[in-house]
Amino acid sequence: MRYDFASDNTAGMAPSALRGLVEANSGFAAGYGADEYSRKAADEIRKLLDVDADIRFMFTGTAANSIALSMLANPYEAVLAHHTAHVCTDETGAPGFFGHGVGLIGLPGYSGKIDDESLCAVLDEPVVGHRQPPAALTLTQATEYGTVYSFEEMDLLIRLAKGQGLGVHVDGARLANAAAAGFDPKALGRMGVDILSLGGCKAGAHGVEALVILNKSLSSRLDNRLKQAGQTASKGRLLAAPMGELIASGEWLSGARHANAMAQKLASGIEDDTPFVLAHPVESNTVFVRMPDESLTALRAKGFAAYAFDDGSVRFVCSWATKTEAVDELITVLGQLG
Repeated sequence: MRYDFASDNTAGMAPSALRGLVEANSGFAAGYGADEYSRKAADEIRKLLDVDADIRFMFTGTAANSIALSMLANPYEAVLAHHTAHVCTDETGAPGFFGHGVGLIGLPGYSGKIDDESLCAVLDEPVVGHRQPPAALTLTQATEYGTVYSFEEMDLLIRLAKGQGLGVHVDGARLANAAAAGFDPKALGRMGVDILSLGGCKAGAHGVEALVILNKSLSSRLDNRLKQAGQTASKGRLLAAPMGELIASGEWLSGARHANAMAQKLASGIEDDTPFVLAHPVESNTVFVRMPDESLTALRAKGFAAYAFDDGSVRFVCSWATKTEAVDELITVLGQLG
């Protein structure tokens, strides 16, 4: 393989995150998150979001999302999501598993953003005893197609949901990229988000995400819930420290800015120098391209990894570690495939 553009998960740890891991590995510390590194990392997240929140560090985004939704909906209720959201397409029923039957209702919307009229239509439906009524809304920022909700777009959806008594969760696996595109993470608290899954892995940490409980009334017996789900790390400092240092160093944001810039460079090159067209607006670190199967096969044969996405497009993802030369080479090869 020459270059991997299949996902930002394929990049290693950013320098600050690796430094945080090495530092936390020295000596001895209290277990299960009762250590100075975990406290520092939680404080960095509170500062980043400008909130007073309860924070726990988890092993995967799937667990963070699913446990969050289980805190907002009962087993006989459902969660509203864009139909392409990770919870709907890539988590193998985990929200229903952790929620003991919680359902998902997929909503339409252009390029991963929920359409507000569709949301209103579902919220206006009468509650009947033969199907699961919505109890929560989950929003993805940046979306599965790399688009970024503006403050006004997200605020409207949240106000509509809150007006019907629904809880609100945000899947922030790529919140860093949304922030690099101009979205203010501090707005989440002001908009009334109840729970956030804050991305660490895609931003340059190792396998860690943060569960951020902004509505602290939901925190009752949180540690019991996480322990039962196998999400309580005995050596919690080694889970939390890389994410804390990634944020404290500024690389959580600067790495995302670099990834976004590489995506913009790639998108411009595809439009100018290849026969292919973009499938979605490029607003963060992902580029979706319309290309035939034989072109994708030929691209892979030349050593470039890319991901065939659900809508028939091909996804290219840039990360904190993507190099300009790799993007230039990819554009050249794509041009030759035409």
